[in-house]
Amino acid sequence: MAVEKRLMYYASFDTQSSEESTSAPSTEKQLVLARELKKECESLGFDSVELTDTGIVYAYLNANTDKKMDRIGFIAHMDTASEITGANVKCRVISKYDGNTIQLDEEYSMCKEEFPALANCIGDDLIVTDGTTLLGADDKAGIAIILEAMEQLIQSEKEHGFIAVAFTPDEEVGRGVENFELDKFAVDYAFTIDGDRIDSVDYETFNAAQAVVTFDGTSIHPGDAKDRMVNASLLAMEYASSLPKKQTPSHTQGRQGFYHLVGMEGICEEAKLTYILRNHSKQSFIAQKQKMEAIADKMNEKYGNRVHVTIRDQYENMRQYMHGDMRSVNKAKYALRQCDVTPVSTPIRGGTDGAMLTARGLICPNLGTGSFNHHGR
Repeated sequence: MAVEKRLMYYASFDTQSSEESTSAPSTEKQLVLARELKKECESLGFDSVELTDTGIVYAYLNANTDKKMDRIGFIAHMDTASEITGANVKCRVISKYDGNTIQLDEEYSMCKEEFPALANCIGDDLIVTDGTTLLGADDKAGIAIILEAMEQLIQSEKEHGFIAVAFTPDEEVGRGVENFELDKFAVDYAFTIDGDRIDSVDYETFNAAQAVVTFDGTSIHPGDAKDRMVNASLLAMEYASSLPKKQTPSHTQGRQGFYHLVGMEGICEEAKLTYILRNHSKQSFIAQKQKMEAIADKMNEKYGNRVHVTIRDQYENMRQYMHGDMRSVNKAKYALRQCDVTPVSTPIRGGTDGAMLTARGLICPNLGTGSFNHHGR
């Protein structure tokens, strides 16, 4: 099956993960695609395939030579993001894109000014949505690429070492490899196929955490509230305004970190702010967390013990856990050059399953897929 046909087929599966769920996987519908991928791996000729109770598909291709070759892994995730629905995706192929505005539906369109990556796609075939859903190429493009490559390799009968493949759930909610069993993935290094530009070999990610700040108010009838009412929503506003104004996603780029307010809710009696914290520098990342706590401490001195901060680390910058071992990066860059592609490595302003796997001892840089605007229409 051609790689673009695979992507459009996988896009027809609704595999959105859920931040609220505590099950593994977080949504039952991810298992529908997992079962389909298990079946496909078996039909392609992998030597063994397994689907675990937690929704991870492992597939293995034994070496077909006695030559000493690296044992390599490839990983992609099945779930899609929660910002926009991934159900009932209707793919459309635009042949030989001419550089003009793409009208997705009556309301949504795409142009080079708003989506700069389009400027590098003139003459290419593009796969887009009808404007009502995510495409889901994050990361079904990665799944399609891996299985197309494995099918071609198996059919070619070329010499290869041991290869392991894994498809994971729940990457988008930060739980992609919480049940990943490294003893079932005995490789020298691996790659997540979960990026955008196809010339990328990325091995530097954010350090990441989620911070939830809650506020306790005192609700009094507003007609009799003087010196008695404490409005939790106003406390939340004061807290938010105390964070650095220029350290938000819309003001930062490259290795610059940020505080990103992703959720807010509140009434007079109680309020909550939810942030994600990101920074490539470990020292600056620690300082961000300390800043969150320091603002709460200062407000608690002023208002009593009403502000509470809970911070949960999500993943770390993989580069610090590679300890200078660049075998995987060098092999990937060599392979790209053999395809007349000049490789680049840029600091990822996000995270991958590979960041957490690298921290656990399995070096796992990230390769691009040619997909863009991952969490949009």
